[in-house]
Amino acid sequence: MYNQNQMSFILASGSPRRISLLKQVGYDFQVIVSHTDENFPDMLPAEEVPVYIARKKAAVVAEQQHDNHLPVLAADTVVILGQEIIGKPVSEEQAVAMLKKLSGKMHRVMTGVVLMHDQKVMTCTEETKVWFKELKTDEILYYVEHFQPYDKAGAYAIQEWIGLTGIIRIEGDYYNVMGLPVHKVMDMLQSLGIFPLYAERSASGSST
Repeated sequence: MYNQNQMSFILASGSPRRISLLKQVGYDFQVIVSHTDENFPDMLPAEEVPVYIARKKAAVVAEQQHDNHLPVLAADTVVILGQEIIGKPVSEEQAVAMLKKLSGKMHRVMTGVVLMHDQKVMTCTEETKVWFKELKTDEILYYVEHFQPYDKAGAYAIQEWIGLTGIIRIEGDYYNVMGLPVHKVMDMLQSLGIFPLYAERSASGSST
């Protein structure tokens, strides 16, 4: 098990939602934002895109850690409608158009997770199905104007107003839609002997 006084791993993401989820679980970690493009080959199946991009993010940060052998965790989340990837909007017009596409339909949210440590690479993917009701134009405009979802795949966050009022059903992991399948990430980290701080304290207190 890693020293409790040290960062146990590096999160290659500046996503406030991923950072918050991992902190809520009780992990101690370092954040290094991976400044890499999120391009992918045109012929790559939509389901393989999140792991492909997450691997790129992790590799960039891992290469920067010359004398630091901490594991690097990266993730990428995409919204898929049919076989079309709905990305992150760069303008109000794009955000409105994306939400109009998702309105009244089921889409899939897929997150790819990559954990790199030395020469070992672990990956996993989680899929959640999400159904929006028929969204009214004024609902879409209100949400985009007040919440400005420009850093979010599909132009929405499930935990925000549009999720509360517009999502009528999901199948799968709620936290995956927020950007991280926490239960799978915990299993991956545990395989390297990395536990939340509460678990470290519990293990320490139970030793005889």
